[in-house]
Amino acid sequence: MKIAVIGTGYVGLVAGTCFAETGNTVVCVDTDAAKVDALKAGKIPIYEPGLEELVRRNVAEERLSFTTDTADAVQRSLVVFIAVGTPQGDDGSSDLQYVLAAARSVAKAMNGFKVIVDKSTVPVGTARLVAEAIRSETTQPFDVVSNPEFLKEGAAIDDFMKPDRVVVGCDDPRTAEIMKELYAPFVRTGKPILVMDVESAELTKYAANAMLATRISFMNEIATLCERLGANVNMVRQGMGLDSRIGMPFLFPGIGYGGSCFPKDVKALVKTSEKAGYDLKILKAVEDVNADQKRWMLRKLDAHFKGGLAGKTFGVWGLAFKPQTDDMREAPAIVVVNGLLERGATVKVCDPESMHEAKRHFGERVTYCKKAYDAIDGADALIVCTEWNEFRHPDFDRIQALLRAPVIFDGRNVYVNSRLPERGFTYYAVGMPFRAPTKS
Repeated sequence: MKIAVIGTGYVGLVAGTCFAETGNTVVCVDTDAAKVDALKAGKIPIYEPGLEELVRRNVAEERLSFTTDTADAVQRSLVVFIAVGTPQGDDGSSDLQYVLAAARSVAKAMNGFKVIVDKSTVPVGTARLVAEAIRSETTQPFDVVSNPEFLKEGAAIDDFMKPDRVVVGCDDPRTAEIMKELYAPFVRTGKPILVMDVESAELTKYAANAMLATRISFMNEIATLCERLGANVNMVRQGMGLDSRIGMPFLFPGIGYGGSCFPKDVKALVKTSEKAGYDLKILKAVEDVNADQKRWMLRKLDAHFKGGLAGKTFGVWGLAFKPQTDDMREAPAIVVVNGLLERGATVKVCDPESMHEAKRHFGERVTYCKKAYDAIDGADALIVCTEWNEFRHPDFDRIQALLRAPVIFDGRNVYVNSRLPERGFTYYAVGMPFRAPTKS
C-alpha cells in the first residue's frame, strides 16, 4: 500500500518506519528541510531503541523516503496519516492549528479518493473539524479516520509491531477494510482491530493515558501514606498488584510522571470535560498529586540538610522522564534541578541520552558529566531521578569514596534491595521507612 505520513516527530517517524518494514511504500513529509536532509542521511532526531536501524534498512530498500513536498507525497498515496504536534494550549486544551493546517495542505494536493488518518493525539471532535477543513479546500472524495497511537517511549517499535490492540474510528465500512488490511501484519497473533465510531476512538486514547496516570498518582499517594505510617510501599504494592483485578504495571512509586503524553493528555481531557459541562474531579486530583510528588525530592533534601542547601553540591543521575528515551518534557528532574539551583546549590548531572535536551532547560547553570561517577565526585549526596539500567548496580564502595558523605536520595526506588544502611549509607526512598546507617 502507498502511504504518506505528514510529520516526522516521534509518532510519525515510528509509524512510517514500521509501515515500511512490513512492505508498504511510505513517504514521510516535514516542512523542516534540514530535518528531512538529516533523515535522508540516516540521522535520527530522537532516541528510540531500534529505530535508527529500521530507518536505515527501509531507506536502503527504497520502501521509506523523506521529503518536504506535501503535494507529491499525497498524490502518490492512498492513505495519508496526519502525525503533527498538538501542543498544550495556555488553558490546558490541545492546540489543533498544526493538525488543521496539515489537513488543508493535504486537501489542496488531493487528486482522487484518499483516506485521511488522524494519528496525532487529538480531542473528541477533531476528525469532524479535519473533514470540514478538507471540504473547504477540495471536492475530491475522502474519508477521515481516527487511529490513535499507544506507544511507550523506549519501547515504541515493539508496541507498534506487536500492539495490544489497534483502534480504528471511522463511519464507512469500506474504509475500515482498508485500515484492517494495512494493520493485518501487526495482529497475526490474534490481537484485535477494534472498529468503532470516530468519537469513541478519539476518547479511547485519552481515557487509556488518564487511567495509567491515575495509577501512578494513586500509588504515589499510598507511598506518602506509607512514609507517615512506617509501612513499606514495596510490600503494599505486591499485596495490591497480585490481585488479578489490579495487576502490577504502573503501580511503581516514584517522583511523578512526565513525558509528552500523560501530562498533556490528562490536562486535555480535563479541559474537554469542562467544555462538556462535567467536572472530572479524580483527574484534577491526579494532576495535583503528580505536581506535588515532583517536589518529594526537594522536601527530603530540605529536611536532611535542614534547609541549608546553599553551597552544597549534588550529583544527579538521570534526567529523562523515564529510561530508554531522551525526552525531558515534564520530567521530574527539571523540578528537582531547578529547585536545587534556586536554593543556591551546585548541580552536576549525567544521563545516557538526554544531555542535549538538558542544555535547553538548564543552559550553563549545571555541570554536564559524561560519566556517572564524575557527577558525584566531591558531591554532598547522590540523587537518582531516572532508573536507567546503567544506574541499577553501581559500585557502592566507589560511590561512598567519591561522596563527601554517604547519602543517597532515590527517587525511583532503584536501590531498595541493596541493603544500603548496612553499608553505611543514609538512604531515602519513596514510600519506605527511613533507616539510619547501621555501619559507620
